[in-house]
Amino acid sequence: MKKTALLFFLLLSFIAGKAQIIEPVKWTSKIEKKSETEYVLIFNATIEENWHMYSQFSADGGGLPLEVEFNNAENNFEAVGKAEESETHKEYNDIFEVEETFFSNKAELKQNIKVSNPDNTLVQVGLYYQVCKESCIQGENLFVFNLKDLTSQEVMNFEEVVVQPETNKSEVKDSAPATGDSNKKKDDERGLFTIFIIAFFSGFAALLTPCVFPMIPMTVSFFTKQSKTKAAGIKNAFIYGISIIVIYVVLGSLVTAIFGADALNALSTNVIFNIAFFVLLVVFASSFLGAFEIMLPNSWANKVDRQADRGGIIGILFMALALAIVSFSCTGPIVGTLLVEAASKGGIAPIVGMFGFSLALALPFMLFAMFPGWLNSLPKSGGWLNTVKVFLGFLELAFAFKFLSNADLVLQMHILERETFLAIWIAVFGALSLYLFGKITLPHDSPLQSISVGRLFMGLFTLTFTIYLIPGLWGAPLKLISGFPPPMHYSESPHGFGGGGSVISSSEDSKLPKGAKLGAHNIVAFKDYAEGLAYAKEVNKPVMIDFTGYACVNCRKMEDYVWSDERIMSILKNDVVLISLYVDYKKELPESEKYVSETTGKKIETIGNKWSDFEITRYKANAQPYYVLINLEEENLNDPVGYTPDVEEYLEWLQSGIANFKK
Repeated sequence: MKKTALLFFLLLSFIAGKAQIIEPVKWTSKIEKKSETEYVLIFNATIEENWHMYSQFSADGGGLPLEVEFNNAENNFEAVGKAEESETHKEYNDIFEVEETFFSNKAELKQNIKVSNPDNTLVQVGLYYQVCKESCIQGENLFVFNLKDLTSQEVMNFEEVVVQPETNKSEVKDSAPATGDSNKKKDDERGLFTIFIIAFFSGFAALLTPCVFPMIPMTVSFFTKQSKTKAAGIKNAFIYGISIIVIYVVLGSLVTAIFGADALNALSTNVIFNIAFFVLLVVFASSFLGAFEIMLPNSWANKVDRQADRGGIIGILFMALALAIVSFSCTGPIVGTLLVEAASKGGIAPIVGMFGFSLALALPFMLFAMFPGWLNSLPKSGGWLNTVKVFLGFLELAFAFKFLSNADLVLQMHILERETFLAIWIAVFGALSLYLFGKITLPHDSPLQSISVGRLFMGLFTLTFTIYLIPGLWGAPLKLISGFPPPMHYSESPHGFGGGGSVISSSEDSKLPKGAKLGAHNIVAFKDYAEGLAYAKEVNKPVMIDFTGYACVNCRKMEDYVWSDERIMSILKNDVVLISLYVDYKKELPESEKYVSETTGKKIETIGNKWSDFEITRYKANAQPYYVLINLEEENLNDPVGYTPDVEEYLEWLQSGIANFKK
C-alpha cells in the first residue's frame, strides 16, 4: 500500500512539474539502404516557432554545435564524413562576438555509414544539441537503427535497447511551418546584398589606384576618336563596360564551380585556411605598400593586346581583358580579398561579389564615353593615387589579423588574445595616421611639400579611430568594431586591468572559500552544489542556484545587463551564496560517479549532464538561465525564475527571497 501511495504521489508530482519541462524539438528518424554495405540514416527535427537549434558547423565560442555520436561503431561500421544538413541561417551574435549557424522551424540530417561487420544489425546514434529562445536547453536524443528490418527507434537508454518494428517513426510527416524557408531566404538576401555593397565600393577603391585611374581618359578618348560617330563611340564604350563585368563575373563563377557553392563556407573556420588567408592578405598588403608588385606574365598582356587589335566586339572584349591583366598589380589584392570574404559566405556570393566589383569598375568608362566633357573635371594623375594604394595596403594588413585571430580562437592557443590584437591594430592605424600626415614615406611616394585638405581630414579620422581603440586594452567594449577583435573573455585579463578595485589580486584570490571561483563582475561563485551549500551553512546565508551554460546567450545577457546593476551586484556579492551550475560542461565524471538518470533514463557521463539532470529531477525544468533561491534546508524561498531582463523585476525577486529567509 505504501509503495502504491508513493507511486501515486510521484505521478502527481510529475504531472504538476511537467509544465516546466520544455521540449521545443521533436525528432523522427528513418533509414535507407544504398547498397549491401552502405546506408543513410535520416533525422528530421520539427522546431517550435522562435526557437533555433545550432548547426554542426556553428562557429566556436557561440552556441553549442550539434554533435552526432555513434555508440557501437567500433569494428561494426564507420561514418562517411559529417552528416549533411538542410538549410541553415547565419546571424552575428554580439554577446559571443561570433557568427552562429542554426536551424529554424525544421532541420534534416543525413548521415552516410558503411558497414564493415555484416553480423551486426544495430546502429546506435546519439544526437546532442542546444536549442535556444529566451532560454537555452541542452538536448539529447538516442536512436537505434535496425539494418535487417530497416526500422528505427528513439530510445531512452542504450543499455536497454529493444528494437520493435511497430515503433518505426518513418511514417510521421514533417509538418513544420514554411516560415523557416522564407526567413532563410531573407537572411541570404541580406548577406548577398552586403557582399554586393562591399564589392561595389571595393570596385570604386580599385578605380582610384595608379593602375586603373589613368586608363579612364585614355580608353574613353580611344573610343570617341576611333568611332565614326558619337553614337558608335558610346556603343563601343558600353560594350567595353559590359565586357569588364563579364570577365569578373566569370571569375566569380569559376571560384564557385571549382570549390563548390558551400565548400569554402565550411572551410571559413578551418585553421589551415584561416592561416593561409592571413598570409595571402599580408602578401597583398606588402604589395600595396610598395615592397613588390604582383603582376601576371607580360606575355599574357602582349597576346591579349594583339587580339584587341582585331576590332569589333571580340576586339573590345580583349581590350577589357587587357585592362584586367595590366591593372592586376592594383586590382589583384582587392579582388583576392573580396573573393576570400565572398567565398567564405558560400553559395553564389563570389558571383555577386564580382558583379558588384566589376560594375563599379565599368561605370566610369561607360559614363565618360556618353559625356566626354566630364573628362575635363577629372583630377590629374599624381602622387595621390599612390596614397590611395598605400591606404588600402594598411587596411589589408589590419584585416589579415582577423583571419589569424580566427585560427587562434579555434585552437585556443591564446597567442593572439584581445589585448595583442588591439595593440596590433593600434600600431597599424597609428602608422597609417603618421603616413597620411606625411611623417612616414614609402618607396613609391612622390615628394610631399604639403598635404591636401582631404588627406588631412582622412589623417584626423584614422587618428581618432586609433585613439578610440586604446581604451580597449583596459577592457572597453569597442562596439564600433564588434566582431573583429577576439571576445572580451579571450583576454590576458578577462576581469580588466588598471581598473582599481574591480581587479582581484592573487593574494585576495587565495582567500576565496574552497571550491569558489570568481564569476561575472568578480562575484564569488561555486561550481559544485555540495561545496556551495556547505559554505552557505557556515556563513548562514541563502543560496542562489544559477543553472547556466557556457554557450547560453541569455545567461550572458543577464550577467551583462541585469547583474551589472549596482543593487543586484551588491546582493549577489554580500547577501547570498551563488552556485553556478553549468549544464554544458563537457568534463567527464569519474567512472564511479557515472549513472543512468531515473527521471530521463539517459546516461549521465559529464558534469554538465549531472547538473542538467539535477535541474530536471528536482525542479522539473530544463531551460537556462534558471534561478532558484533556497534556504539551508534546500527549500525554495520563492518561485524560481528564468530569463528576466527587467532589472526591477529581478531585484524584487531577489529581495523577496532574502526577506523570506530572514523570517
